[in-house]
Formats: sequence, structure tokens, C-alpha cells
Amino acid sequence: MIRLLFRLTAFGLLLYVLGYALFAVLLPKPAGDERTDAIVVLTGGSGRLERGFELMQRELAQRMLISGVDRTVRPVELAEAYDVDEALLECCVTLGRESFDTRSNADEVARWLDRRRFRSIRLVTNDLHMPRARYELRKRIGPEVTMVTDAVQTDPSFMQIFTEYNKYLLGRAADLIGI
Repeated sequence: MIRLLFRLTAFGLLLYVLGYALFAVLLPKPAGDERTDAIVVLTGGSGRLERGFELMQRELAQRMLISGVDRTVRPVELAEAYDVDEALLECCVTLGRESFDTRSNADEVARWLDRRRFRSIRLVTNDLHMPRARYELRKRIGPEVTMVTDAVQTDPSFMQIFTEYNKYLLGRAADLIGI
């Protein structure tokens, strides 16, 4: 019995380490010039907003949602900080202020998409966060909405990858047990 338990534990550990290696090696890349109905930017890391505004200025989507914006941030401050025309913010950018983590980002995005009936989105977040963000969002929007993933490249440390991998696994495990 102890041998079996040891072997199962060793096998589980092997799967965990192989999963970590695949997670680290297969981090998503930036997308191409695919046009979508909307761009969704999840706040929380450098380069994300810059990428979203660049895509909007290139007219690769009609609308953009920035999910997870602090309640104190005003559109004029974003326009100044990112050198964006205020008219673009007024006409085409929604500041989502309801979310505080990846799961609530996905909820906020799903509600926003449902109200607008968009059929395709470009999800912008950093490469390390993309697998978890894509997973959480896909559960909420379903397969009928086409999702292009557009990862902002980072240079994560071993510990950052380890932490994000474990958050990803915990999210999947929470779904398995119904939390």
C-alpha cells in the first residue's frame, strides 16, 4: 500500500512539473492584425493599455473595454498618460470599474459583451496572465464568441511563472469541485 501511495505521489509530482514546464515554454505570443468587434484589456500589468490603445488607433476594432479600472481614474488622465486623443476615449472606450481579480474581470467582460452582442473579441493581457484569463473568460462567454488572444510579452522570473501556474491550476481545481 505504501509503495502504491509513493508511486501515485511521484506520478502526480511528475505531472505537476511537466505541466509547469509546458506552461513556462508555451506562454502565448502577440496576435497578428486580425480585426475583431471589440478589444478587451485587463488592467494590472505594464504594456497592456499601450497595446490596447495602439490597436484601437490602428482601427482593428470598433470598441474597447478596459476591465479593472480604479474608480478614481478619469478618462482625461488616461488620455494624457497614454498620449491618446480624448475623442477616442469618449466614443469608443468603456472603463470597466466592477472587477478586482481575474474571475471578476471575466464576469465584467461577459456582461459587457452580452449587452453589445459582439461576436468577436481580442483579449489583451500579459503572456503570463493569458492562460488563466483566457480560461476564465471562455467559461463565461461560451464558444459562440470568437476570441483572439493578444499577449503582451514579459520577461517573467521563475517565481512569477510558478505563482501564475499555481493560480491557473487552483482556478481549474475550483471549477472541478464547484467553487
